[in-house]
Formats: sequence, C-alpha cells, structure tokens
Amino acid sequence: MEQEQQVMSNKQIILKDYVVGFPKESDMILKTSETINLKLPQGCSNGVLVKNLYLSCDPYMRMRMTRTEGSYVDSFTPGSSTSHRLKLTVVTIVEAVSDLIFATLQPITGYGVAKVLESGHANFKKGDLIWGFTGWEEYSIINAPEGLFKIEHTDVPLSYYTGILGMPGMTAYIGFYDICAPKKGEYVFVSAASGAVGQLVGQFAKLSGCYVVGSAGTKEKVDLLKNKFGFDEAFNYKEEQDLDAVLKRYFPEGIDIYFENVGGKMLDAVLLNMRLNGRISVCGMISQYNLEQGEGVRNLLTLITKRVRMQGFIVSDHYHKYPKYLEMIIPLIKQGTINYIEDIVEGLENAPAALIGLFSGNNVGKQVVVVARE
Repeated sequence: MEQEQQVMSNKQIILKDYVVGFPKESDMILKTSETINLKLPQGCSNGVLVKNLYLSCDPYMRMRMTRTEGSYVDSFTPGSSTSHRLKLTVVTIVEAVSDLIFATLQPITGYGVAKVLESGHANFKKGDLIWGFTGWEEYSIINAPEGLFKIEHTDVPLSYYTGILGMPGMTAYIGFYDICAPKKGEYVFVSAASGAVGQLVGQFAKLSGCYVVGSAGTKEKVDLLKNKFGFDEAFNYKEEQDLDAVLKRYFPEGIDIYFENVGGKMLDAVLLNMRLNGRISVCGMISQYNLEQGEGVRNLLTLITKRVRMQGFIVSDHYHKYPKYLEMIIPLIKQGTINYIEDIVEGLENAPAALIGLFSGNNVGKQVVVVARE
C-alpha cells in the first residue's frame, strides 16, 4: 500500500444512547476520528480492512437501537461506552495498544458493500469487492470475515448488493418460495410492498402465476406497484378506514399467501381473510418497532379454523442457499424481467436521516447510502 494511503481520518455514525419511541436524527451523531493508521493492527491477522462504498438502511436496525437481550442480533453500542475489546464482528479502525483495547466509540453496524484494502484471511485479497456486515464509517476492520460474501458479478450496479443481490433479495426469495411454497393461481397479498423486500416478493409472485395485491403509504408508491412492478392491484392503506373491508374488496375469495412486513392492525385484518391452508411468511412488523407497548393480535383463532401456517424466519439462517438464489436472479435482472428501484442518498453524514426516513415511509424503493464510489 502506498505511503500516502497509510494515514487517514475516519468518519463514523455513532448512536448517542438507546432510543425509546420514534427515533430521531439527533439520536445519531457524525464523528471524525483523529488520524489513524490505515492497516490491520497486530492481533487481527485473520481480519480484513475495507473501504466502505454503500450502506444499507433496513427496518430491523430500529430494534438494535433499543437495549435487548436474547435477540438474533446484538443491540448497538451507544456512545456513552468509550472502550471496547476486539471481540465484535466489526471493529473501528484505530491504533491498537498492546492488550487490544481500542479507545474509541463504536459505530453503528449494518449491511454494506465494501472494497478490501488489506486482508489476513485466505478467502479475500486486496481489491476484492464484498458485501456483508460492516461499520457505518468510511473504513472498517472486519475481524470475523467468514460471514462476508465476495462479489463475483460486477456487471450489475454494486449498490444492488445492499438490496436485490444482498440480504433483502434473499429475504424475499426465502420468505416467498421456501416459507410460502406458492402455487400457480393462488392469491397473494404483500404489505409494505414498495420497499426493498416487498417489491421483489410481488414480482416473484407474478412469475409464479399468482394474483398479487400490495399495500403502500402514498399514491406514488401505489402507482409504482401497478405500473412498474406488475402487481395486479394496490391500495394506499392510509386512505382506508376499514382494512378488513378493503381486503375483502381485493380478495373476495380470500388470501392464500400473506407476506407480512407490517404487523398490528394489518395482520389482524389479514387473518380474517385467509383461505383454507393459507400461509403467512412473517418477515417484519415495522408498525411495531417504535411502540413502547406492542399492539395485540386478536384474530389468531383463524390459524386453527382455516389451518393457516404462520412462520417467522431469519434470513441469515438460509445464506447457504445464496448461490442458488444468484442463479435465479442474475438472469432475471439482465433480461429486464425483474425491475428494482433504489432510493440513493449521497454522503455518510446523511445516513441518519435516510435510516429514520424508513419509519415515515419517506423512501421509494431500497434505501441506500453512498459513502464512496471507489
């Protein structure tokens, strides 16, 4: 590595403290570290040093802003803690002292696309492009890179690896095909349908020969669902006073498959409209993430009377199927069979606003933050 690349500053997004209620931009702060050595520190011989290019804003990150125990993913470390041992998957870059304690704040972490600058791991070399868990900062050391994916297909936009070719794409694939096992002619409903996952589920449903309806929160998004993504019908849930009635209007014969992204009142209404032997794939419940007290669900008896199977899943349990997913999705992208929309924000400093905007429905499509374009 050339000498002028050895010493850099490192901008980071830090969570100030655990969040109660609806998150705000001010819950996160932009910090610029002092001058740092841009190299792997001693004791990190198996890690990789990366330059972050694109960061993914995802609804599940809201849960990490709250102190939780026993979840599938750790809570973020708020800025009130100022010293961390090198034991996390993603650690910030600073000069190590002898006992590997790093006197620094811990950045938010999430999915992203990055370029390898230095590697101590046999699976990665300098210049490789990767996607996986990284820090919300300009440069990161990833101490356990076994969970990273090397990017082999570079003839598509790199930002796609935060979405259709990354975690959201796999989520749509597993949640729809594996959990729901669709059959031609079935009736499919997708909530939060214009988001990173929903827009793909709807298109997968059409490719499977299903009738598909989506819900979204603006007229613009409803139009996209019908005119860009090929949904048979779509509606703005904010304009509907009676969700049960609107579902009966679009599904007079009931719903075979519900791809659940919302929870709350929408889930309750869907349960009343499920068909015999229906399937519900529980991907997320964005309506509940900012509530101090979650809403109850009243219509669960339907699971018994209609023999409905309702199953939650964590996509990382299924990453061994990623090569199979790529075999399916890459040709569909190149043929133009699948459409995909991104909402791209430039600059790490704008990442907090982009993330918070997910919970107000500000984004149209997959929310991506550009840190650098190589």
